[in-house]
Amino acid sequence: MRQLSIAVAQFEPKDGDKEYNLTVIEELTRKAKESGADIISFHEMSITAYTHCKNLTRTELETLAENVPGKSTDKLISISEQYDIPVLAGLVEIDEGKIYNTYICVDESGVIARYRKIHPFISQYMSAGSEYIVFNLKNWKCGILICYDNNVIENVRATSLMGAEIIFAPHVTMCTPSPMPGRGYVADEFWQNRYSNPDQLRKEFDGPKGREWLMRWLPARAYDNGVFYVFTNPIGYDGEHLKNGNSMIIDPYGEVLTEIKSFENTIQLATVTEDKLTLAGGYRYKKARKPALYKDILGEENQSVTKPTWMENN
Repeated sequence: MRQLSIAVAQFEPKDGDKEYNLTVIEELTRKAKESGADIISFHEMSITAYTHCKNLTRTELETLAENVPGKSTDKLISISEQYDIPVLAGLVEIDEGKIYNTYICVDESGVIARYRKIHPFISQYMSAGSEYIVFNLKNWKCGILICYDNNVIENVRATSLMGAEIIFAPHVTMCTPSPMPGRGYVADEFWQNRYSNPDQLRKEFDGPKGREWLMRWLPARAYDNGVFYVFTNPIGYDGEHLKNGNSMIIDPYGEVLTEIKSFENTIQLATVTEDKLTLAGGYRYKKARKPALYKDILGEENQSVTKPTWMENN
């Protein structure tokens, strides 16, 4: 039976400081390998940081962006080769004049997969990706959906129907305002007092501003589609937004296999096993589909609008 030990990571990035962020990525990759992981996954735009991009001019964003492969990709490949473990991480990509929120998977041989976020909104200068991907990694079929892409259920179903058994879901999310009751920013004082009063901060992070919101929908994506979900998210500040981490791995039953509850830069591992793929309800539900009933409905034209509440004044 196929098994795979996956490490999820979380860390506090520095805005635009690729050298620093790659240093943390290397250290956590080393830790993952020493802990027995087969692969490691980092959060959305983990090489560049994310939220600060909303304030950048096009020229500034182009300066931050790079080709794939490029200098940061080469560094990831070097890290992967040194520790003999595939690495997944995110950056700002530029290609033929277009800028993308991109997530890549590399090993010692080079780039295995590249995915461009389909629903970018952090910068008006970013272009949307236009395709799903499924790729082979350690004899597992894997897909990637970045942050908001996972909120649109059709994206997850499509990736699953293409054969994905594991979906990597790098995020920078939670602890921002929303029409949903209880959502909002977490006060800085809770973060500054995280060691003297950790319970207070954990209550904020795990409440409706953070984990409670996530658990309303993320386990359902895994359950409905019969896939493993690898969710990553920064801890601490990304730009001026405080993030709660809670990086986790969810199985096809919708159960959390592992979750990071630390306030530090760290990793956590879980082993996924192929038996759950066909035992889970999602496997049966996909086989029971009747596309003839709804293919025209699902295929109707729609003007896609992607802008969260907290971005409305930006």
